[in-house]
Amino acid sequence: MDLITTTADLAAACSRLAKHPVITVDTEFLRETTYYPLLCVVQMASAEEAIVIDALAEGIDLKPFFELMANEAVLKVFHAARQDIEIVWHQANIIPHPVFDTQIAAMVLGYGDSIAYDQLVEKVTGHRPDKTHRFTDWSRRPLTKEQMHYAVSDVTHLRDVFAALDADLKKRRRSEWVSIEMEILTSPRTYDFHPERAWERLKTRVRKPKDLAVLMEVAAWREQEAQSRDVPRGRVLRDEAISDIATHAPTSLEKLAHLRSVPKGFEKSKWGADIVAAVERGLARDFATLPKLEKPRNNSNGAAIVELLKVLLRMTAERHAVASKVIATVDDLEEIAADDEADVPALRGWRRELFGDAALKLKRGELALAIEKGRVIGVKRA
Repeated sequence: MDLITTTADLAAACSRLAKHPVITVDTEFLRETTYYPLLCVVQMASAEEAIVIDALAEGIDLKPFFELMANEAVLKVFHAARQDIEIVWHQANIIPHPVFDTQIAAMVLGYGDSIAYDQLVEKVTGHRPDKTHRFTDWSRRPLTKEQMHYAVSDVTHLRDVFAALDADLKKRRRSEWVSIEMEILTSPRTYDFHPERAWERLKTRVRKPKDLAVLMEVAAWREQEAQSRDVPRGRVLRDEAISDIATHAPTSLEKLAHLRSVPKGFEKSKWGADIVAAVERGLARDFATLPKLEKPRNNSNGAAIVELLKVLLRMTAERHAVASKVIATVDDLEEIAADDEADVPALRGWRRELFGDAALKLKRGELALAIEKGRVIGVKRA
């Protein structure tokens, strides 16, 4: 197979692919040392052909590829599409649409939580993909024949996986479930990494408005710094350090130096002063305008309720052959345990029909859990 290295050849290939209702897509990129992923290779396949594009070829313009990604007449099939879509969004300000994510479809069909591509291929087709070049350096040139073969096999196997999953979804009447998830996956907000929203990505939970205000400012500073330097966020400052700074709110370089999570000598760099300034901006914010903090749950039985909900979730997932993770997360269960009207996906749409209503009945004592012949079952209570 010839590697596409010119804009003319790319345009011709994309024109051919655009005539098909479904194509499979994958990308190879590097982002270990950068904030923005470096797109190295794109591979696509239709029912008739497979192509490999050298995205780093000198002078190549990827516009035909981006136009194909935006073509509403062509369904783009990915596996674990989020990072691939992020690349297109960053480089062309385009969200590929419509799309189908085989990883999400597999979760809906009970193949497990976030199943890896090679495992899914083996389960669906019986073929065991070659993993040799999974972690190869795709930025090195020239690409080897082995790399080309690996790239092509990714999208050709994906054709068979898609066909099988799509048929199963239709047979089990779950296509709409996947469509709802695709709406979230293709929402620009999913890829909107504005610095002022950077704090939302952090796992830390703050309890005081002051801590939240500082967290928001320091997280925004790190995001801007990482973007401007094109380095991973952790290269600027680790998440643990941001959490520590939010809690202690150091207003001087000396106080910043006393935090164990901050690298030694960091306060002497120009970034030390930037952090102190961010802390001061946070402390100066009007706390009344901040997002509402999660209130501590007063229900002394809350933990026990969550554990019961976990059992119900596992029972539901096994009964309907759906990955539990796609039905509800632990955070969802905690919210439901605290509030019957919690604004969580598990209490909306198909998830509510499958699990949410039963979860609320379990909370209200209208449903009990029992063991019958070694299996957990739900028992209605009067």
